[in-house]
Amino acid sequence: MRKMRLIVLISGNGSNLQAILDAVQSGDLPAEVCAVISNKKGAYGLERARKAGVPAVVKVKWKDQDRRDYDAELAELVREYRPDWIVLAGWMRILSMSFLKHFPDRVINLHPALPGTFPGVNAVQRAFQAFQQGEISQSGVMVHLVPDEDVDAGPLLAQREVEIHKDDTVETFEKRIHNCEHILLVETLKNLAAHMEDQNA
Repeated sequence: MRKMRLIVLISGNGSNLQAILDAVQSGDLPAEVCAVISNKKGAYGLERARKAGVPAVVKVKWKDQDRRDYDAELAELVREYRPDWIVLAGWMRILSMSFLKHFPDRVINLHPALPGTFPGVNAVQRAFQAFQQGEISQSGVMVHLVPDEDVDAGPLLAQREVEIHKDDTVETFEKRIHNCEHILLVETLKNLAAHMEDQNA
């Protein structure tokens, strides 16, 4: 059986990347991480990739570089690895169609909120603040496709609710969100791998 080929794009710590790497190493996820690409030189996720024996690639956007030109170059770089899926795991840039048009229905994003709530940055902190103001009782995590430049709004692949407890701090709530992210992302990728296997059977 051909393993599903993944490219993971990161900008920071890479804890969700680590969840993928661990699942691949244990055999729980029948996939190969072909490369990890970061737009930040100092991203710790690059070190996680190196420790796992996965190519760690830095692709920085220069200050005066046009966003679409950068995305076109990034697409060329990603295409060299012939991925089945591109996983945005803490990738802190909105990708333009200069990138997305090359990978229709193959770019996956993980976002620490439920569909239609708290798009963009600081979603966990904003959800916790809304809870404190009595506006919500729970938040959650979603995995979705990225067909266009809408932020955290593509077709849903999976979601899971995360309760906010009365005695939570933003730190304890964030920890549960991260744990949920790790589980849901790997489960979603396993489902995609199983679907790919069925198609190839």
